Amino acid sequence: MVLFSDLGIGPDLVHALEKQGILEPFEVQTESIPDSILGHDVCCRAPTGSGKTLAFGLPLLARTQLAKSKNPTSLILTPTRELAEQICTVLKPLAKAIGISVLSVYGGVSYRNQLRGLEDGVEILVACPGRLLDLIDRRALSLKDTNIIVLDEADRMADMGFMEPVCEIIEMCSEERQTILFSATLDDDVIDIVETYQNNPITIEVGPEEVSIESMQHYFWKVKNHKRVEITADIVKKSGRSIIFCKTRRGVNRLEEELIEEGISCTPIHGGLNQNQRDRAMRKFSTSRTMVLIATDVASRGIDVEGVNCVINYDPPENGKAYKHRGGRTARAGDSGIVVSFVPKSKERIYSRIQKEVGVKYRYTLPQIEILEENEFELLPPEKRDRSERKSRKNSGRNRNRVSKNKRKFSPREKQKDSSSREKNPNRRRKVRRGRNGNSDNSKKDMQVTSRSGKRGKGQSPSRPRNRRKKSNFRS
Repeated sequence: MVLFSDLGIGPDLVHALEKQGILEPFEVQTESIPDSILGHDVCCRAPTGSGKTLAFGLPLLARTQLAKSKNPTSLILTPTRELAEQICTVLKPLAKAIGISVLSVYGGVSYRNQLRGLEDGVEILVACPGRLLDLIDRRALSLKDTNIIVLDEADRMADMGFMEPVCEIIEMCSEERQTILFSATLDDDVIDIVETYQNNPITIEVGPEEVSIESMQHYFWKVKNHKRVEITADIVKKSGRSIIFCKTRRGVNRLEEELIEEGISCTPIHGGLNQNQRDRAMRKFSTSRTMVLIATDVASRGIDVEGVNCVINYDPPENGKAYKHRGGRTARAGDSGIVVSFVPKSKERIYSRIQKEVGVKYRYTLPQIEILEENEFELLPPEKRDRSERKSRKNSGRNRNRVSKNKRKFSPREKQKDSSSREKNPNRRRKVRRGRNGNSDNSKKDMQVTSRSGKRGKGQSPSRPRNRRKKSNFRS
């Protein structure tokens, strides 16, 4: 049996891994760690969920040098916030054991903590390209001392249009850097980076070249749009933990409300949520406090959740590649899973093209819930903070108004200010609002009184408003 110590990992890191119950390395770790620790450039193709984070994280921790303020010495680039946070969760306990700090920076959250962390000094920076360039423009950090850079999910960054920013970031790093690249596929854009920025890289390939769809059962069901919610509820009740993919944020939110009405425990995740909301959604789903995750394609890559039994394409994916990555959320680590795609009449042509791109041929059939495998799912109660946050959101508006109202009435500062102003000017009169004709609001009451009595005091307006029309004297 191969151990981490056999791969060149130091005793402190090995002990930290043993505390977490990690005793022996996966295949991708066995293949890539020795060359990475020796300082070679590495180009590794491995599927998501194969243990890539420790495969590049352990050599990074072993070789990272101490950093000065605003000058990280190692950099990990990732395409999404979720993946950045996931990498930090894995590396922080190990880094703490050897006295190294790890910080993640990405958009959608406040700059304050990120700026403070960079100011204090951080060795390993996990970043999304957009926020990293923004911080560099603000002169919050410099990459001149960064001598190790890791590109994780390089093909996904190419799909999202990050190749130009990634190249710009690589050129800012030290010229004598080590470049480690991990990707699920080696597309043309990824090969360009390998040829341009890596120096005689060690090429490692683990697992199938593409996401395998043979371990999944695929169903293409002809479902009318108004029946999709009902069929979806029946599927997840039988399948258990599931992920549902929608095309738009609005569609995700609408489906969440409709499934809750059907008694389904679900949570949404999409680009319109802030990072705390997205982290909370993933935590609830991964800890079995909700059964269904409803997502846009932001969750189709880089998210590793065990035990997903079913993936539902509520809306069709963009292409065959997106179909594979959506389906790749199930049937992981040798498990089985099902992928159900809803095919209304208007989407048959789209799914025909997708099947051709994927290289499969399935008939479009009517829904058959009875053929699905039944899986038990134990829903855990919500965490205390989830209940408190829900309660605080419910009462936030009402409490805010109540506080502001009380503050207006009973603020000691306002009382002191009012009393001091009266002492300075004891003859000061209370301000009154003036109407269009220059009279106070109280003049309306005076007008009503004078109109009844028929008398009008000095300076008062006549009882009849000027804009009121005269009654006609015409008699029928």
